[in-house]
Amino acid sequence: MSNPLIKTLKAANFMAGKASTEAEIKRHRKLADWAGGLATPKGDVERKRFRLGKIRCEEFRPYFAHNPGYVILYCHGGGYVSGGLGYAGNLSMKLATATGFTVYSFAYRLAPEHPYPAAAEDADIVWNYLTENVVSADHVILAGDSAGGNMALCLTQRLIAEGKPAPRLLLLFSPWTDMTGTAESYETNRDIDPILSKEFVMNSARAYMGDGDPADAAFSPLFGSFENFPPVYIMAGRNGILLDDSIKLRERIIQAGGTAELDIEEKGWHVYQQMPGTMAREAMKRLAAQVSFEIYGKC
Repeated sequence: MSNPLIKTLKAANFMAGKASTEAEIKRHRKLADWAGGLATPKGDVERKRFRLGKIRCEEFRPYFAHNPGYVILYCHGGGYVSGGLGYAGNLSMKLATATGFTVYSFAYRLAPEHPYPAAAEDADIVWNYLTENVVSADHVILAGDSAGGNMALCLTQRLIAEGKPAPRLLLLFSPWTDMTGTAESYETNRDIDPILSKEFVMNSARAYMGDGDPADAAFSPLFGSFENFPPVYIMAGRNGILLDDSIKLRERIIQAGGTAELDIEEKGWHVYQQMPGTMAREAMKRLAAQVSFEIYGKC
């Protein structure tokens, strides 16, 4: 990846700076929805917004090649401090068109105004709605990027710990699995990840956790249990600062006897699938093939 491209992406990106003041967070949120709307592709998908109590949600239903038997619940990223339906529309649309499944996204409460466990509680509400009213848990694919990947992992660990049915499959884009900030990729990829900075990540973690322990599995699912975990498909960019979070996640799942596939794009960065272009399109094709294998190939 060329230096001019890195500089351009860093200049335009809302997660490459700080998130330590009210003004900075407000800027991040505004740019997140703007960037999400700008990058969201057009497609033969019907979009409908609805509410579950105070939680704003959106449904993406493909017009063609639609399989109503499965749905995807997508948890958006943004460090738990930014992002919403506008930001979530990008990957929601891509997931719907790639798989043919209806995708649901939701605008969970954000830190620091609403620290943990507010976002987790909102995820539980949406999960319960889908599994009680739309499809059974084993027909839900749980997806998430960055902090949304963290949310998806934590939700699955809670369900299993409580003896409840887990999702059929997890699809994770550059998931944030470890809030301790000790991974080597923070330093090795510091200057080549145009999307994310360690400063943003750690400020966001503190806003979300408050006085919590970053090594607690409620914040860092990497340190939680992966016993009886559903299959996981992880996509990451070689240049992303959270690369090690993905590598270690796969190792932990395999050690626990589970199934985890790790797809590393050699030229990619943090959640590169959000960007337009060939690299992102090819990634979604690989994801669609993996979903088809998991859902139909093992029948």
